[in-house]
Amino acid sequence: MLTSTKEYMDLLNQIKHEIAVTQQRVVINANRDLIGLYWKVGNSINEHKSWGNKFIKNLALDIRQAFPHIRGFSHRNLHYMAKFASIYNDLQIVQEVPAQLTWTHNVNLMDRVKNMDEMLWYARQTIKNGWSSNILAMQIDTNLYERQAVADKTTNFTERLPALQSELARQTLKDPYIFDFIEFREGMIERDVEKALIGNITNLLLELGKGFSYVGRQYHLEVENEDFYIDLLFYHLELRCYIVIDLKMGDFKPEYAGKMNFYISAVDDQLKKPIDNPTIGILLCRKKKKLMAEYALRNLLTPIGVSEFKMTSVLPKELENILPTAEDIESRLRLPDEEDWVE
Repeated sequence: MLTSTKEYMDLLNQIKHEIAVTQQRVVINANRDLIGLYWKVGNSINEHKSWGNKFIKNLALDIRQAFPHIRGFSHRNLHYMAKFASIYNDLQIVQEVPAQLTWTHNVNLMDRVKNMDEMLWYARQTIKNGWSSNILAMQIDTNLYERQAVADKTTNFTERLPALQSELARQTLKDPYIFDFIEFREGMIERDVEKALIGNITNLLLELGKGFSYVGRQYHLEVENEDFYIDLLFYHLELRCYIVIDLKMGDFKPEYAGKMNFYISAVDDQLKKPIDNPTIGILLCRKKKKLMAEYALRNLLTPIGVSEFKMTSVLPKELENILPTAEDIESRLRLPDEEDWVE
């Protein structure tokens, strides 16, 4: 006999949680097994390359005949399996990284990335951030690897932050930032860009990366009865600190670093809690002028990074009706056969 409704609901919630966790584990394990199978099939195909391309066509037909209800072994997909096995020649590497992604993710990587180290970087970022296949494709198309992993970043993070926070902060920074969801127009000022960024907050947070939490735009600070306004203020959940972003529509100037130093000091005094790490500043300019930025940051005590940002240019009016629209292009593309894809 039930002693109370609360006890029953507690038991029900516990069981529901265990079912959900188990379902998720089953899906993950099933996907890992499937990717492992694709690797083994691809490896076997590669071992018999001398049999020619017709051999893969015959293999696809025979597999379909033997397993008529199983999709994913089309001629095209078998080629992808062979390519997959040739890229990752160690099954252990496959199980550690690519097998944690869907096959569609892996096909995206094979289609868009040529270097295995870069593939593994994108794969790990996808696992870490939970990117869909479409988001992964967008990140590759905007060259995130070059902008974040191997970018020549202009900061003083190493000198001004503890080692672990410094490395994470450098990994977080991109150069340039791509705000391709904003159309650049002549005469735009910083406020216009800020407004457009916050109007597209989902895209902005995606471009900034995992961990950024929006605090405010034109965030008000008062110092000695004078008013100051921070362009964009964020809190980073992994760095555990406030991040001040200052937008500049022109080239970097040394005085920008001094103003950012002031903002960071004020945020540290007025907003930062004892459990927070030191506030970080990011100066976003249309052109950063690397050497000038390095000189400006060298002796500052606050952690600041300087990066460029890019926006989409608006087409001249006379060209708008000449170039094909996205719908025109999409209508001309052949969508892949449904059987060619496996999640």
